[in-house]
Amino acid sequence: MSEGSLPAPLRDARSGAGPVRLHDVVPTSALAIAAHPDDVEFQCGATLARWAEAGCVVHHLVLTDGAKGTWEADVDDLVARRQAEQRAAALALGATGEVVFLGQVDGELESTMTLRSDVAAVVRRLRPQVVLGHDPWKQYRLHPDHRHAGWLTVDGCVAARDPHFFPEHGLAHHRPDALLLFEAETPDVVVDVGGYADAKVAALLEHRSQLASTMYVDDDASRFAEQVAAGLAAHGALAGVQHGEAFRLLEL
Repeated sequence: MSEGSLPAPLRDARSGAGPVRLHDVVPTSALAIAAHPDDVEFQCGATLARWAEAGCVVHHLVLTDGAKGTWEADVDDLVARRQAEQRAAALALGATGEVVFLGQVDGELESTMTLRSDVAAVVRRLRPQVVLGHDPWKQYRLHPDHRHAGWLTVDGCVAARDPHFFPEHGLAHHRPDALLLFEAETPDVVVDVGGYADAKVAALLEHRSQLASTMYVDDDASRFAEQVAAGLAAHGALAGVQHGEAFRLLEL
């Protein structure tokens, strides 16, 4: 279950109090952490497509099972469908890393110590240079899964970097260079994603179970593609480029 067809930063990109600059660093590896299948593609799909083409190893970590992401009555096979769709979407972005699912119940995610440990363990095992995730400080966020996913991402990264958190993992601690928060209340960096709108749309359209309930796509996806391009243009305008995706940058 997601909040809508176009997540908040694509509807209302704002610069906040400070300047917005281009973020041109392409990491060697990246881990995108999201509440639901399709959240990554909505929020940072073009960025990941650009980085993957440049040789970055892109991983996905999806926290919930997506079991409420449909208006259909029959949801018996929805979890399996959404996992298959997420893997196909990752391939459409050019991602070569892992797609990991924690399998928490959609709509019931909580930022517990157990899940913080689980996220930290994935960060330690995959050892990404950059982590991307929901901004937990965004005001008036409606969806509880997005709020909790943001805290789990931030808190999980802090735990992963310090060796005395969760020693039972049996994994070396790992400090990513940076955390890029999408859906940011006050974005301060933009990734130039000119030329990658089509890859973002193609990845989103792999989430076929969501075409009616989340993306409002019928047989003609052209209007949806135009909406995505308009969102990228709004973000790009923050930093003077044609298409962009905006984030809040935190150093770890």
